Amino acid sequence: MAVNRLESGYFSQGGKAWSFFLTSAHWTIVPIWEKNYRMRIIALSTLKAFWTENPRYMDAKDPTLAWHRHTLKADWAAPTEVKQGFGNASIHKDGRVVFNIAGNKYRLVVWINYDYAVVYVRFIGTHNHYDEIDAPTI
Repeated sequence: MAVNRLESGYFSQGGKAWSFFLTSAHWTIVPIWEKNYRMRIIALSTLKAFWTENPRYMDAKDPTLAWHRHTLKADWAAPTEVKQGFGNASIHKDGRVVFNIAGNKYRLVVWINYDYAVVYVRFIGTHNHYDEIDAPTI
């Protein structure tokens, strides 16, 4: 589903540059990254919280950071391009994608806005936690 952009622009605050856009649903403000990064990921802090708040999940740190690095350099314009980089990714409706992390031990659910090259982290957890959510709507 394409998102209709109603307004967009750039601004600077606190020495940092930001871009913003208003869609038919909501405002989104994202930092402007270096030019060698194609996808923006919102938010690395969600991923870090997963393994720092519960030491049992520290084994997710390295695989999750590897996913993060790979995704930052990706240039996804469609779900088929996600599948080219991550063959085991499950594509759901409305831009939702489920990735298997750490040898399929954890699940990562994201929402991808292909038009604006933004990946929103919606969920990370074990398979048991994943079974308790509705991935296409989270």
